[in-house]
Amino acid sequence: MNSPINVNGKKYRRSERPVVVVCIDGGDPEYLQKFLADGVLPNLRRFIQEGYATVATGSMPSFTCPNNMSIITGVPTAKHGISGNFYLDTNTWEPVVMTGPELLRGETILAGFAKAGAGVVSITAKDKLRRQLGKGLDVSQGHISFSSECADRCTLAENGINNVLEYVGMAKPDMYSMELSLFVLEAGIRLLKERRPNLMYLSLTDFVQHKWAPEEEEARQFYQKLDDAFGRLAQEDIVLGLIADHGMSDKSNDEGEPNVIWLQDILDAEFGAGETTVVCPITDAFVAHHGALGSFVRVWSKGNINVRTIVDRIAAVEGIDLSLDKITACRLFDLPEDREADVVVISQKNVCIGSSAGLHDLTGLKGHRLRTHGGVTECKVPFILNRPLNAEYRNHVACSDIKSYQIFDYAINGTL
Repeated sequence: MNSPINVNGKKYRRSERPVVVVCIDGGDPEYLQKFLADGVLPNLRRFIQEGYATVATGSMPSFTCPNNMSIITGVPTAKHGISGNFYLDTNTWEPVVMTGPELLRGETILAGFAKAGAGVVSITAKDKLRRQLGKGLDVSQGHISFSSECADRCTLAENGINNVLEYVGMAKPDMYSMELSLFVLEAGIRLLKERRPNLMYLSLTDFVQHKWAPEEEEARQFYQKLDDAFGRLAQEDIVLGLIADHGMSDKSNDEGEPNVIWLQDILDAEFGAGETTVVCPITDAFVAHHGALGSFVRVWSKGNINVRTIVDRIAAVEGIDLSLDKITACRLFDLPEDREADVVVISQKNVCIGSSAGLHDLTGLKGHRLRTHGGVTECKVPFILNRPLNAEYRNHVACSDIKSYQIFDYAINGTL
């Protein structure tokens, strides 16, 4: 019963305490730097002083789905295969949604532990993540997997729990609210107290970070509520790991308008309409806070234009950070070649990329500066444990960079 659990080639020990990992969606280190300096996050300060903390490197592109999948599988994007919300099927030239569990390669750490007899809970803010995070997790065996987005529709057969709103004691949160994340944490605290699962993953949403910069009061209030919830989680004698999937950058100009490169329009003007296809893999059903604009896009050629010609033309556009062919991008960022485009394009920190100006609805951004992510500049994320590292893992951190997808490894194998 004490034998290690092997998931995707990594061995995990059976922890004596419950292990809880929280993904602070959009949790750019700037928020913690600001609020820790202001002295308003006492629990996080204690974790950093008594446990372990650093800034880790996330997976590319720095979007929600790729990084959540890296965290939950413990491997880079190239191995689990989820490199965005969409890729292009070149047989039909139609975008393919990548948020289904059938496209996730390998096993999740949650499923691996569940199969080994551990009790497992997975709670997410948005339901688009729930099915992938819950891949291979048999809720009929007592495990739980649900989202706060669909908390009013949970069933025992689908989620392992019902009557969630009543159980948590909160109303169903609005999709565009900080309560969508806070509901995840309150549900996790309640389940931890009453069921004490061996492993728990709580994934939040980045509505607050998209909308408010660190210096704004709403962001401060949100982080204070997070800090309070983290403190209550830690009171339950657990190993708590805190990670983010990506950072967040202001990508508006001096007038407060989105600072956008309309890449499809540029390529159509250069090479002719229909010769290239630009796909924005940040796109999902909830675009009011980012307008489907991020700092990472993919470009496919219909075959008439040489890829090197496209790469060079894009590289010449002001605001572009990197314009890379498929092989170079996959090697540099550990991406799955069979789902990658002919050209990968990444913008600079203060710039985002869209396809055609007429295809993006930016009405949801009115009154707010565009804050979004996807590039190399949003790859750095906080990595915090409430308990100190053991000797073996102290040696690890002394001589190697830490990846965000190692959070379960460090929380389970690396703490005292």
